[in-house]
Formats: sequence, C-alpha cells, structure tokens
Amino acid sequence: MTATAQSVTLAAETRTGGILLWVVLPYVALAVFILGHVWRYRYDKFGWTTRSSQLYESRLLRIGSPLFHFGILVVLLGHIGGLVIPKSWTETAGISEHTYHIGAVVLGTIAGVATVGGLAILIYRRRTVGPVFSATTRNDKAMYVSLALTIVLGLSATVAANVVGGGYDYRETISPWFRSIFYLQPEPDLMADAPVLFQLHAISALLLFAFWPFTRLVHMLTAPVGYLTRPYIVYRSRDVRLGARAPRRGWERTGS
Repeated sequence: MTATAQSVTLAAETRTGGILLWVVLPYVALAVFILGHVWRYRYDKFGWTTRSSQLYESRLLRIGSPLFHFGILVVLLGHIGGLVIPKSWTETAGISEHTYHIGAVVLGTIAGVATVGGLAILIYRRRTVGPVFSATTRNDKAMYVSLALTIVLGLSATVAANVVGGGYDYRETISPWFRSIFYLQPEPDLMADAPVLFQLHAISALLLFAFWPFTRLVHMLTAPVGYLTRPYIVYRSRDVRLGARAPRRGWERTGS
C-alpha cells in the first residue's frame, strides 16, 4: 500500500471514529438520558430518591455535602453559560474575551476544587463509616467512579490548558459542536483539534449522562414543591398536661 493510500485510509478511519464519538455517542446518550428518566419515573417512582444516609453519620455529611453541591451548581452554571451562550453574544454585551476568560478560569477553578473536595469527603465517609458503607450498592460505587472521573477530567483540562498552558478558547470549537447537536446539524470536525483532556472530559460526561437515569442522581431533577401546599400533619399527644405555653403555628390542638 502506497503512502497516499495509507493516508487516505487513516483519514477515513479518523473520520469514522470522529462520527462515532461526536455524533452517534451524543445522540445515544441524550436518548438514554430522556427515555431512561421516563422509564424510571414510571416504573420505579418510589426508588426516585437519594437514599439519604444522614441517620448513620452527619458530621462529615454536613461538611462534604454543601461543599459538593454548591461547587457542582457553579460548575453546571458555568458549563451552561460557556456551551449554550455563543461567544458573539457576550461580546455584544460588552464582555471582552479576556474578561470572560479570566472570570471563567477563576470561578471554574474554585468551583472545581470545591466540588472535588466535597466529593472526596463524601467518598471517604461512604468508605470509612460502617453503616454507610453497608448501605452502598454496586450501582452507587459505579456512579461515584463515573462522577469523580468526569469532574477530575474537567478540572484537569481547565488547569492544564488555561492555568499551566497558554490558554484554550473552547468557545471556538467545543461550544459550537455542542450546540450543533441540538440544531440536528452535528459538526464532529470541530472536536478533532480539541485538547485530549477536553475530549476525554466530553466523552466521560456523555457516558455519565447515559448512566444518570439509573442512579440516585435522578433526585437532581426533582424538588419538594408539594411541601408548599400540602396540609399539616396532625400529631396526637397522650400527655393530658398540655402546658401553659401557647402552641406554635402548626401545632394547635384539634379539639379531639
């Protein structure tokens, strides 16, 4: 086989691999994410829970859980802003690329470190506290590995490209590719020149989203809105001495 033929073959294989990774995988992950949640809610509604382990241990949970949740919230908002909002929009709003880059790197790094720290505490707690570890399923372990891998790869990509390296403007490549998926006009070639860590982060995120509906992470899509309108829970006391203090709101006597 001549050098030219080898080059053509290699280019075709690269093109095929790019289509599989940056066209097929995103649509498969998106379909599983949506249909998986529909299936889970329909057939496992009572399993739609975090399976809280607070009763087993609360000291480490009080530190790790807020640290992780606040960190991951900022990370998600940053991803939404960076991937969904086009670069031209922020420039039109008067936000220069340099200003956006500095803000994204600083906030992203802080939020990433907080997320990794909080997750590390939660994993340490789950591994070292006996009752919590006993309540941990294989599904939970796989979820923690997938979640940790995605977060660490994302933080590593940010630090390697924008802190240690000379900088990388993902809004010129990754962001347009991401939006092209939802436009139903995928552009896999945009991901070809992205740094390897960014590519690995994107792949791990897609796999995590495909796994998401079958884990306890489903609780992120729910909120206890019903608590605002549900009636009070009535408690009956066996103590005939009700005391002299006026009852608090919601604890009034029912008369029976």
